[in-house]
Amino acid sequence: MPQTAPFRPVRDLPVGALLTHLAEVLPDQEALVYPSRRLSFADLEREARVIAKGLMAAGVGAGERVALWATNVPEWVVLQFALAKIGAILVTVNTSFRAGEFEYLLRQSASSTVITIRGVKPTDYVAILEALGALTAADAPTRASALRVERVIYIGDDRPAGDDGLMPYPRLRALASEISDDALDARSAAVGVDDVINMQYTSGTTGFPKGVMLSSRNIVNNGFALGAGLALTPGDRLCLCVPLFHCFGCVIGVLGTFTHGGCLCPVERFEPRAVLETIERERCTVIHGVPTMFRAMLEEPDFDNLDVTSLRTGIMAGAPCPEPLMRRVIGDMHVPEMTIAYGLTEASPGVTATARDDSVAHRTQTVGRKLPEVEVRIVDPATKQPLPSGERGELQTRGYHVMQGYYDNPEATAAAIDPDGWLNTGDQALIDRDGYVRVTGRIKDLIISGGENIDPSEVEACLRAHPAIADAYAYAVTDEQWGERVAAAVRLEAGASATADELIAACDGKLAGFKLPRAIRFVEEYPMTASGKVQKFKLRELHEAELAGSET
Repeated sequence: MPQTAPFRPVRDLPVGALLTHLAEVLPDQEALVYPSRRLSFADLEREARVIAKGLMAAGVGAGERVALWATNVPEWVVLQFALAKIGAILVTVNTSFRAGEFEYLLRQSASSTVITIRGVKPTDYVAILEALGALTAADAPTRASALRVERVIYIGDDRPAGDDGLMPYPRLRALASEISDDALDARSAAVGVDDVINMQYTSGTTGFPKGVMLSSRNIVNNGFALGAGLALTPGDRLCLCVPLFHCFGCVIGVLGTFTHGGCLCPVERFEPRAVLETIERERCTVIHGVPTMFRAMLEEPDFDNLDVTSLRTGIMAGAPCPEPLMRRVIGDMHVPEMTIAYGLTEASPGVTATARDDSVAHRTQTVGRKLPEVEVRIVDPATKQPLPSGERGELQTRGYHVMQGYYDNPEATAAAIDPDGWLNTGDQALIDRDGYVRVTGRIKDLIISGGENIDPSEVEACLRAHPAIADAYAYAVTDEQWGERVAAAVRLEAGASATADELIAACDGKLAGFKLPRAIRFVEEYPMTASGKVQKFKLRELHEAELAGSET
């Protein structure tokens, strides 16, 4: 049922309090819609309170880190708000992670609770947890020595038989009766808008992924700003097909929509037809995604038979959008107000965005202008001194949206944020005289494939573990479908032999699928700087030239 009084978009609230406010002012408005379940804001608030009390009764304390490893199941959004209400920190887990990556996240985050589903093929999450010793009795020495995990909560009806280490999610409902409403309200009232409420793991330029600590002010206000750019209202309905574990999903999607009173229509896992059917069934007006998602939807064989004319606007991010694709999204998908956004997890994530009425050129050749209350500037990458307008250098940003820091990593935090609060993005860019930002490359070596951030050092470590490899360097090469794909230049041990397929297969199962090297070039030596550093940009240029030659 639509709201009957004017709705004022909201910001500057803790995440948990945001939902309480929506339940008060838009109680009957649809908030969360799945094919088998429809919740109003009042329904969602009641559900979040029950689960919050259940989590309290289970022993989850304020400030504890809770790792959520699941696709866009209905419980995900409920948990996002339930955890926020009790001051626990939601640690989002990439659903593509394999055992080693997940173990690293659990150890680095010191998560005390894991909430999970059975898994996503080919990865069995429960089997991984069992192998890590997280499903043994809570007081068992093996569990205590392996990880800090105290409880594992299982979502789904396919719970493995006889696995006593898993707490069924419905058990939280029964436990909720042990906690009074007053106790929950007292816990919620103690949660401040600047308290860390969310941790997202992101790959940086060196080392393994780091835990980005984000507050309610960071993510609620950033969602608000991006939603305002789309002119969202309670009449809008977002087809949420980007993963909730990403800032794109849980911040831009959930909080960007809810701060403006809109409705979420999630798709549990991206599948082009399922997305198009959701848009048709729910008359969605908003769609977010990375360019590869929009290309896949447009190439769906039954695209012309599904009605997507209800669409109006959305955000495309994660990779540059070619002009032909943008024109098809605007025309064939009926999204005349499609926008482009730029950001990074450390910035909550939005920094810039195009306007709904910007030209196609601005939407494909720039990443728009800075968001309200956000500062951007270009500096010399070496000296960090500001450069004049129009000059190319490193993009920095400052404002409410900059993260609280990296968890348990003060050195990396100090390297990322200067004493004046400027965040180094590592991206090469320029700002034109009209304020539009043009990202022209990356100063850091981060690879972005299909919107996923990949630290090349992880790929390099995996390759170097192979007995035939003397050294390896990973980098990005251009890919029409994914924007970029992972490639590597490999030097073999003297007398050793290996094929590219063998090396890729050796990494499969150790790295998430999106991190696997898809192109390998065998070299005798690496291009070096005078100081002895490998010049990855030259490796990329040489590899792309070879790939182009092989295609002609």
